[in-house]
Amino acid sequence: MKIYTKTGDDGVTSLFTGERVSKNHLRLKAYGDLDELNSYLGLIVSLTDKRWTELKSELQQIQSHLFTIGGHLATGKNSLQKANLKQITPEMVNILENSIDSMQKSLLPLTSFVLPGGSEISSFTHIARTICRRVERHVVELNSENTIGLKTQNKNILTYINRLSDYLFILARFFNIKYEIKETVLTIF
Repeated sequence: MKIYTKTGDDGVTSLFTGERVSKNHLRLKAYGDLDELNSYLGLIVSLTDKRWTELKSELQQIQSHLFTIGGHLATGKNSLQKANLKQITPEMVNILENSIDSMQKSLLPLTSFVLPGGSEISSFTHIARTICRRVERHVVELNSENTIGLKTQNKNILTYINRLSDYLFILARFFNIKYEIKETVLTIF
């Protein structure tokens, strides 16, 4: 199979269902940002210390979940039933929450804002967090238009993305603690 199809040369592309849309369509922005987030997670996995195999596995599972979400974003709500896509389940959200709780045990409580940065891996994790928030904004907008079926078919996608940004914030702090990098805090009040 050739990587280039020449079908997008005119600025339009096909959704999973074959529907043609402009490459600047909000739906494409959402799953394009999701792809960017997934790529940053791949970078974080590659930078994760070898002794943390369980964390690497967890991050790769999250990457897999992001592909599932991308499938939903690339499928019109009227075609979701036919597409037979995997679902994002409450259990997947619970895994993120349990990981957040576990990592948070080794962190000092927050009393002020934390500046993004510190170790290299923490900095990349903060970038992933901000991309995740961008994905969330696009998905919320698509959901308000009811063009992706999240109100009826897969209500857990928004929750998962929201929880993932929390997870990435805690993970960035966790990396700094593990690499003994002092967080830079900022008091604005």
